[in-house]
Amino acid sequence: MHPLVALAKLAVETFIKEGKIISFVPPEIPKEFLEKRAGVFVTIMKNKELRGCIGTYLPTTQNIAKEVIQNAISAATQDWRFPPITKKELPFLSFTVYILSQPELVKDLKELDPKKYGIIVKSISDKETPPKTGLLLPDLEGVDTIEKQISIACQKAGIDLKKEKILIYKFKVKKYS
Repeated sequence: MHPLVALAKLAVETFIKEGKIISFVPPEIPKEFLEKRAGVFVTIMKNKELRGCIGTYLPTTQNIAKEVIQNAISAATQDWRFPPITKKELPFLSFTVYILSQPELVKDLKELDPKKYGIIVKSISDKETPPKTGLLLPDLEGVDTIEKQISIACQKAGIDLKKEKILIYKFKVKKYS
């Protein structure tokens, strides 16, 4: 198991069992994850079904390891689609950690490839309406066209493409499972 995946697992198990956020990073975490910052997503699966997925597309903590800890706990307890994970579920969970590259503005849809790039879709808002944002990771099962990728990201954000203009950003991921 990759050290970042083990860190996500440890963070979730500690939080669910003890109600505590781990305050240390295990020594087996490679130095690069303590020195670099990046957006991170953590996906939790139970018996091959999605159980939680939350992340940040820009860094919000001091390093990647801390970002993994924060987002793993959030995926386990704050994904609005699911109730919080329970102690009974812990033995049946698997984790995937995605480290995101810096998002780049897409100038032409030909730049996109749903197998290679994830996307962030943002509505262009006026002064009264806050922008809406939807994100879709790359290489998801069943997402094999650019149009489908954009459509799903817009659905997640509540963006109506018939009424709203959007900006699209692309990013790559390093996936650890």
